[in-house]
Amino acid sequence: MKFGLRKPSLKRSIKARTTGKLKRSIKKALIPGYGKKGMGWIKNPKKAAYNKIYNKTSFSFWDLFK
Repeated sequence: MKFGLRKPSLKRSIKARTTGKLKRSIKKALIPGYGKKGMGWIKNPKKAAYNKIYNKTSFSFWDLFK
């Protein structure tokens, strides 16, 4: 488990910003429940619990400037 500052990755940051709208809209049309709040807890509760703790205990480099 990571505590504190996450190591920034330019490659992942660009990927996250450019892979979005079209792919999400297609998945939303095909998969019922995709993108709905709380679906992660139903699909994979272990991963959802890990992610919740991870996001509360770590922060991004860019959060320092907010």
